[in-house]
Amino acid sequence: MKFKLDENMPTLAALVLRQKEHDVHTVFDEALNGEPDEKIAETCKRECRILLTLDTDFSDIRAYTPRKYAGIILFRSHRQSEPQIVKLLEAILPLLQTEPINGSLWIIEPERVRIR
Repeated sequence: MKFKLDENMPTLAALVLRQKEHDVHTVFDEALNGEPDEKIAETCKRECRILLTLDTDFSDIRAYTPRKYAGIILFRSHRQSEPQIVKLLEAILPLLQTEPINGSLWIIEPERVRIR
């Protein structure tokens, strides 16, 4: 799968995904850090990459209609520490193999996964 990590995602998340042989770009790789959300979203759309983010702005389905994207995964946790986010990422990796993500918004919380 092809992913793009937003600037607020821990760098360890990219390593975890690459170890599972996923194609991963970060906004830092492409000098997109600090760019508006709209530009990040457009880049993900153009590259057919699933966006991984902590930015709740991407959960606004009026602004970022899920069906227009390869997928958006929003991580929501009271603690946004690197270990917590990586733990949530590792927990959903098997789900990515069984559930379609294209055109969906996934909201990942410690106790549940919501798919819209």
